[in-house]
Amino acid sequence: MEEEPKRHRTRSDGPFFYGLVAIAGAYLLLIVSLLAADAQYVTFASIGEALGNADIQDSIRLTLVTCTVTAILSMVVAVPTGYLLSRFRFPGKRLVDALLDIPILLPPLVIGLSLLILFHQVPILGRTIEEWVAFAFQWITWLRPDIRPGVTFKVPAVILAQFTVSCAFAVRTMKTTFDQIHPRHEDVALTLGCNRSQAFWLVLLPQAWRGVFTGATLAWARALGEFGPILVFAGATRGRTEVLSTTVFLEINIGNLQGAVAVSLLMILLALVVILIVRTVGEKTVLGTAAGQGGGMHA
Repeated sequence: MEEEPKRHRTRSDGPFFYGLVAIAGAYLLLIVSLLAADAQYVTFASIGEALGNADIQDSIRLTLVTCTVTAILSMVVAVPTGYLLSRFRFPGKRLVDALLDIPILLPPLVIGLSLLILFHQVPILGRTIEEWVAFAFQWITWLRPDIRPGVTFKVPAVILAQFTVSCAFAVRTMKTTFDQIHPRHEDVALTLGCNRSQAFWLVLLPQAWRGVFTGATLAWARALGEFGPILVFAGATRGRTEVLSTTVFLEINIGNLQGAVAVSLLMILLALVVILIVRTVGEKTVLGTAAGQGGGMHA
């Protein structure tokens, strides 16, 4: 009789799975430990005292305003840019795509320094950009003599510093969103008499609204955490250009660690809310797009 071949036994996936859990759990433990350390360092009284400080309240208001303006500006640029990269082919597309990632890859301090040099060291028709802006808006001094027009070390510098980095994240989000939506929907609209602009506004953009919301939320969150470019280009002047990220820096400098941690916890809470929103809307975007594409292909 011939000897039966030995059956190949599949090894258990248990060790592999538990190894993955151990690695992920170690990093998760680090994050939770950081949050727990911040939470145990301060008391509710110190948090209330910090949030009741007039300077910190001004910082919170300016942060909410600048982050919102930055998110809106980012989407004004990100939606058409993401659509262009997703739907059109043109010479130098790969180079353009790579250049748009530079604000994400560069160290934040380099971006702030580059903005400072751009506005103060690059002459255009005999004047720097900062001087041209001050000249164009000098009429403001007639209405408010206490306000000196310009960009650097003022609120517009905060917004521009936030926008330079946040917009890059928004562009990536919108390109991914448009890539996930099948172009056949637009093609059908074109055959029914729409031009490319009408197909974009009436067909594509309504399908991409979750991606638009996600991109705006990510831009807002990124603006919230921006520090390096703001510190270099806008400064950290109390009552003028101070936002939450620079508030932490200022509180540390004066030795008020509890105040710095209290503000940090507020930023963590805002970031957590943003992350939960992005995760929820983002998953719905992917699932909804996949279902829509599946139905379209089936038809």
